[in-house]
Amino acid sequence: MTRLSLPTNLAETAEGAAEPGLAAWVADLPRVVNAVAQRWAVRLGEPFQPGGRCSWVAPARDPAGRDLVLKVGWVHPEARHEAEGLTFWAGEGAVILHAADTFDATSALLLERCRPGTSLNQAVAEPEQDMVVAGLLLRLWREPAAGHPFRDLRVMCHEWAAGFERRLRAAPDIVDPGLARAALDLLRTLPGSAQRHVLLCTDLHAENILAAEREPWLVCDPKPYVGDPTYDPMQHMLNCEERLVADPGGFADRLAGLLGLEPARLRLWLFARCAMESVESPMLRDVATRLLPA
Repeated sequence: MTRLSLPTNLAETAEGAAEPGLAAWVADLPRVVNAVAQRWAVRLGEPFQPGGRCSWVAPARDPAGRDLVLKVGWVHPEARHEAEGLTFWAGEGAVILHAADTFDATSALLLERCRPGTSLNQAVAEPEQDMVVAGLLLRLWREPAAGHPFRDLRVMCHEWAAGFERRLRAAPDIVDPGLARAALDLLRTLPGSAQRHVLLCTDLHAENILAAEREPWLVCDPKPYVGDPTYDPMQHMLNCEERLVADPGGFADRLAGLLGLEPARLRLWLFARCAMESVESPMLRDVATRLLPA
């Protein structure tokens, strides 16, 4: 491959990269993609647009004529264990993983291609998205066997709490102190008080759910952790900004009903995430205030 087109999001991220190593990885991407394509003997098309911010993803076809997708990603903490998660789910509600390799700063995945591949957010209105998201999560939530490689949700939440504290020290007036203390306490205690520990997607939202032929909808791009299933609707809810702002408690209760979760616990998770995210998203300060536990 003499020329490699970059999807818009990856090009923008590389240009303003704050993460050490990402710009260098993108600069070397033509060589890496060509090497992976040769190793797996696949012919590649142009990358999907606008694409992800840390990966290059394009249609591929192998010598047997299978219609596939090649995902070449930059290895960073957030993206760990995608291959292991897809192997665990084995196509049950998620795309099938055909091959995987990790080398240097690169993770390469050869995946099932979803056709027509329309994302859920482009296809249906948000209330219907709720039902699709819930149906998929209920299928994906299974307890992995002992010795699994996945990180505990507590790891992510403790890292978030530490980062939240650093931002508060830099701008102490940006979030009400009482609200911040309550959110920090929940980020550190909620994961450990869960009654169930299942494999989570953690980043499931309507853009990561694609229309397919094998099943109506399939999950892609999971970021697996093991922990409280009540956490997993968070990203979908945060992406539905208008409904979240209009009635955060009612929205949480709706998702809890669809998922068979405890509504009060889901409200606590939503409060903690909104309080933390309110540093960068001021509109969430009011949402967090309305959800603040009594």
